[in-house]
Amino acid sequence: MEYYKYLRQYVGHRPIILPGSVVIILNEQNEVLLQKRNDGYWGLPGGLMDLGESFEEVAKREVFEETGLVVENLILLNVFSGSEYYLKVPNGDELYSVTAVYFTKDASGDIRIDFSELELMQYFPLNNLPNELTDQYRRFIEQYIDIFS
Repeated sequence: MEYYKYLRQYVGHRPIILPGSVVIILNEQNEVLLQKRNDGYWGLPGGLMDLGESFEEVAKREVFEETGLVVENLILLNVFSGSEYYLKVPNGDELYSVTAVYFTKDASGDIRIDFSELELMQYFPLNNLPNELTDQYRRFIEQYIDIFS
């Protein structure tokens, strides 16, 4: 059972702190891979930590599960946390996310879409991100641009 689901059995919908990781995957044209989720919003591949995992292990596992890609040579951009990362999801669960954001240009394999979670995956130029990109993911990518472009 995923750790956050285990916690929810005890705390219900009350706020919890959930650590996770996402990865800014860049291709040779310096475009970023984004996923269009079933809710219509775009985001970065990643997810929540399970017991015993490091942030980097989460990043690699989630990218593979969601995209079919194997990522290596991850570079930590930043860890984002604080009150601005509070979320209340549609089922009423409340959380504060602590997200390690990595980036890499070292991705191999063939992209495959898990249609149970995603509608589409596509590379976008860093200067032409979709309007439906969530604010949280937009902040992550903008920090990457500020530092490395």
